[in-house]
Amino acid sequence: MRSPVGEVHAHTAPGVYDLYPSYPIPEGQIRTGYEAVASVIGTALQQGARHVAVDGFGGTLWEAFQETLEKLLHHHFGDSEIIWRNTSSCFLSEPMLTTRLAPYLGGNDPIFGKLYEGYLSELFDPDNLQALGTTSDKRPLIIYGVGAALAGTPDLLVYVDVPKDEIQKRMRAKSITNLGVVEPSDAQSMYKRFYFVDWPALNRHKAMLLPAIDWYVDARESEHPAIIAGDRLRAVLDGMARSCFRVHPWFAPGPWGGQWMKANFPGLDQQAPNYAWSFELITPENGLVLESGGEVLECSFDLLMFQNYQKVLGHAAEQFVYNFPIRFDYLDTFDGGNLSVQCHPRSEYIRQEFGEPFTQDESYYIMTCKPGSQIYLGFQDRVDPTAFRREVERSSRERVQIDIDRFVNRVEAHPHDLFMIPNGTIHGSGVNNLVLEISATPYIYTFKIYDWMRGDLDGKLRPLNIDRAWHNLYFERQETYVWEQLCTRPKTLREGTGWREVLVGTHDVLFYTVHRYEFTRAISAKTDGRCHILNVVEGAAVIVETMSGYRARFNYGETFIIPAAAESYQLTAAGNQSCKVLFAFVK
Repeated sequence: MRSPVGEVHAHTAPGVYDLYPSYPIPEGQIRTGYEAVASVIGTALQQGARHVAVDGFGGTLWEAFQETLEKLLHHHFGDSEIIWRNTSSCFLSEPMLTTRLAPYLGGNDPIFGKLYEGYLSELFDPDNLQALGTTSDKRPLIIYGVGAALAGTPDLLVYVDVPKDEIQKRMRAKSITNLGVVEPSDAQSMYKRFYFVDWPALNRHKAMLLPAIDWYVDARESEHPAIIAGDRLRAVLDGMARSCFRVHPWFAPGPWGGQWMKANFPGLDQQAPNYAWSFELITPENGLVLESGGEVLECSFDLLMFQNYQKVLGHAAEQFVYNFPIRFDYLDTFDGGNLSVQCHPRSEYIRQEFGEPFTQDESYYIMTCKPGSQIYLGFQDRVDPTAFRREVERSSRERVQIDIDRFVNRVEAHPHDLFMIPNGTIHGSGVNNLVLEISATPYIYTFKIYDWMRGDLDGKLRPLNIDRAWHNLYFERQETYVWEQLCTRPKTLREGTGWREVLVGTHDVLFYTVHRYEFTRAISAKTDGRCHILNVVEGAAVIVETMSGYRARFNYGETFIIPAAAESYQLTAAGNQSCKVLFAFVK
């Protein structure tokens, strides 16, 4: 499951960020088109299969998928008829679902809910599911739709997946609905339901099915799906857990978004107004792209964790299990605006209020910035919390600007600075920074306190979360604390001729630490039972070779993962440039 020793798999020239990274697998393992999907089902039926389940993730365009398959199978299978049944008729009624899911949807809160703790099966009427899988007819039965594998034991299990960035495009286009819902609603409400209910339930279901999946289908391209055999996919996931790889990044505009990524990452849509975020490595929403002889297929990152979390996370496996603990993403404010002044929830608060197992501790690494750029971090000395709350509430109520510098501290930013942001710390990036955000994986729990009285991309003011923020802010984190505890001072840990490893920073509250390799030619390292998440922060590119002999090239700005099971690896500078590679791991 690896490229031959000496071969480096990359789509772009050294130094050019690759928007479409993929993991190479042997030729012939991926097939594309509905004809390929129909062929594997038709072959199984001809070999005696009488019950086929075509299960999958919410967001699949099921009706179009089924209609195309039915036409092709009629041609492939002859004149014999096939019974088709859709699981959409088996969900609980919408009023029953509304009642059952109300505790997880946050009432009138437009953003936050609580993670659903149940299983997908609990959203269905069990009698209807049982009836769906029961027939005295001798004709083959194909049950399709979310939860199809719950209706009896199939002879063939096909699983259809859709990447989450594509789901969100379909959500905004109102071409899909949430589970058990007939009509789409507004995008914000749909996303909240997806995040807090649908995706947790669907992920538990996918994890249970993974060992039994016969064929896995990537339906991102609704008119041209890709398919791989389940045993091949599981073998690829085993290989990835011992090598190195990137996820498929994606990018989004925002009200404060900047122009740096748009100008420096070739291939990004130049018609977008800006790019505020990169989902560089936010594993609940990123996918893994496999490439076989020019054909590509994307699978969710979750599959790797479901099968190999112990190999991926090593010593941290039982602490986090399927939850990949660290995320990397970019915040681009070049020629854009300030982020909101914000904080993130304390550990107990995020567990009690939202059901998350760990909180959103963060850090900002400055990839590049304009002279004089700043980070908002901590409070001014002798801040008056009552006066501050009075001002932000007046601003929200009367729609007026406030003098945020009366209350919030600012520090100057320079390339390669690292600022620690433990939960409860007031903060926000200022304008003209490209921040590599290195954080615990939770990623939506931003309590906005002040948002500069600007509209979002639709011109509407974004909701503030003042009450929630005041339950979590540490007002004692003022200028002296910021300087001593949150502004890091790198320290050399080990060094040799032409290389060194530096501790860039950590904090007692954070479960992760940030190091940096600096080298002119090469450096060798061991994982020591930990997963390393790395980014090339200076230099054109590095060549990575793991102990197994897997080789790959990663360019400036690219984030990649070396699982704990890789055991050891070497980084070599591509070309004549010296390199700096930042990496984070669980302490």
